[in-house]
Amino acid sequence: MAAITLSLIKELREETGAGMMDVKKALTEADGDIARAKEIIRARGIAAAGKREGRKAQEGLIASKVVETSDGQVGYAVELNSETDFVAKTPQFVEFGDEVITDIVKADASSIADVEAAASKDGTIKDTVEEAGALFHEHVKLGQFAKIAGPHVEIYAHRKSAELPPSIAAIIATDENGAKVAHEVALQICAMSPRWLSREDVDKDVLESETRVATEKTREELAAKGKPENVIEKILPKIVEGRLNAFYKESVLLDQEYVKDPSKTIGDLFKEANGKALAFARIEVGKGEDEE
Repeated sequence: MAAITLSLIKELREETGAGMMDVKKALTEADGDIARAKEIIRARGIAAAGKREGRKAQEGLIASKVVETSDGQVGYAVELNSETDFVAKTPQFVEFGDEVITDIVKADASSIADVEAAASKDGTIKDTVEEAGALFHEHVKLGQFAKIAGPHVEIYAHRKSAELPPSIAAIIATDENGAKVAHEVALQICAMSPRWLSREDVDKDVLESETRVATEKTREELAAKGKPENVIEKILPKIVEGRLNAFYKESVLLDQEYVKDPSKTIGDLFKEANGKALAFARIEVGKGEDEE
């Protein structure tokens, strides 16, 4: 039996929002495996796994740009963080974001490491961002970065209010026919936060976890209703399939209902246009995996 330490309990409570006793029971049942304990908590409906309570919000903006290439188009987007929205919405900070994205495009950066190393007026972008703190009297840093290429690339940059700079950017790459619906799909990505393009793109470990959670939750619900084991085994697969389909509808772009017409999916939009979605990315200020 693995030791259930206070640090494990604290970590799981922070990530799920579950109570002390529920967390201790889940960790004990999972023999200290925190990933498995999250699944147990989700299966019992105690809390939503993966929800990080108390994460410090980051302010700032998203700078983005689409450029033409010999092969089509490339879209770039980068998150630039400040401590307050007061600084983020100043013309000087917005102009700074424009300068950073321009340098990124010139360098044709493909990763955050490339971004930091890209040439800028004060050495590299990393140098420029670090020095910007003195100008704005706040800690300024680079956040998330995305680069998407294809025959057609569409970017939608969303402002949460008129006085603030863009804080969400969606980039979608399509073939030429898909360009007909690319703007609508970019709006969808901003609003509905899909994680994957298609079912085939869903991470194997995530799908296995979702299947286990759906199976255990369904089994416990049916048992609580007094269903005999032979009946549970018979109807379990169909209910689990339905729950996985609901997971796909929430998390997979092509499976999502089109927000402007729920009778269609995003996949249907592309079929009607005889086009294809090739790749997408979504960046939101303060939502990066490494931002604390």
